[in-house]
This record gives sequence, structure tokens and C-alpha cells, in this order.
Amino acid sequence: MPVLNEAMELPRLLQDLASIMERGSEVIVADGGSSDDSAAIAQRFGCTVESSPRGRARQMNAGAKRATGDALLFLHADTRLPDDAVTLVANALENGRHAWGRFDVRIDGAGAMLRLVAWMMNGRSRLTSIATGDQAIFVTRAAFDEVRGFPDQPLMEDVELSKRLRRVSPPACITERVSTSARRWEARGVWRTILLMWRLRFDYWRGVPPSVLAEAYR
Repeated sequence: MPVLNEAMELPRLLQDLASIMERGSEVIVADGGSSDDSAAIAQRFGCTVESSPRGRARQMNAGAKRATGDALLFLHADTRLPDDAVTLVANALENGRHAWGRFDVRIDGAGAMLRLVAWMMNGRSRLTSIATGDQAIFVTRAAFDEVRGFPDQPLMEDVELSKRLRRVSPPACITERVSTSARRWEARGVWRTILLMWRLRFDYWRGVPPSVLAEAYR
């Protein structure tokens, strides 16, 4: 889990993950230099804290390097897993047909537009075999190592990882949903966020450097 100044979100999320830790799963918080109590909160909840240079891709790679399991799941600090997530991931990976996958997503918040956005995200992901970080990407350790982890880029690291992993296998598309915060949609406005993300994806497809896209995103 990559975090940067997530002290407000972490207690609720880590409380949700307590049962997963009790059943033997590692929870590794990759901290990118938080100036708040994020790292201390993670330690209080019994998580492993890995310090990393700032940047979501770098933080997730650092966390993956620290992990000891044979399957990895990358979770944003504002996303919640379903209760049976560990079983769902194990079942998705068990027969060898899929080396990676993701969950369907719902966006917390009121309004039909957010439900439409989530529906579009899930449908696009099925059509393209591209997952977003909001969908809790999971992958076998072997496949993650084969593609050399997340690319060291400031944006679209999830898209690029998906493109590399789909050469290894098709993704497992779990229909049970993770819940992700509506905060970025509410901060910028739903339509503005939709248009921005479409433009950034188009620009990435036509070869605009991720560093330029990251500036536009900010």
C-alpha cells in the first residue's frame, strides 16, 4: 500500500484489514516520506512499514520487494477490499490460467454519475485488459518479477504494468467490487475529472512522456 500523508484515511482502512492480517496475510505500508503520522499509525496496527522515495510506482516496488508471499495485491489508501478478498484472489490465481487480475470497482459517494463512471471503468477494463490502481491489482510474484515490476514513471504506471502483464496472461476480472473514495471526483468535479483522464490516456497512447502528463494531472 503506497501512502503519503494519509493519516486521516489509514485507521479506518487498517481496521478493515485486521482480519486479513489475523489470517496470515502481510500488510506492507510503503511510505513515501509522510510528514504526518502515517508511518506511526501503520506500525500501531501491526503493519510492516517500508520507507521509499516518493512516487507511487517506486513505493509499490519497494513494498513488493519487502513482501515474502507468492502473490501481491496493490491497494490504494482510499480503497476498501471486500471481506473475502484473499479467497477471491487465491481462487483467481489457483489454476494457472491467470497470473494477475483486478476487481470491479464502485465509487463511494452519492449521485448517478459516479455509478456511471464506475460502470465505464469496469467495462473499459474488460474490453482492454487494462486495470487501474483503484481496482486493487493483484499478481503472482513470478509474473511481477518477469515484467520487472512497475515502471519508474510518475503517472500511468498501472496502465503500463497492465500492458506488460497481459503479455503474460489475460487478467482475472473479479466481479466483486472494491470501494474507492470519490474525493478526487468531488474535488475537481465529475465531468472535469472524466475529461481530464480521457485526455491523459489519449496523450499517453500517442506517446506523451509520463512526466508531462503528471504535470497536467497536478
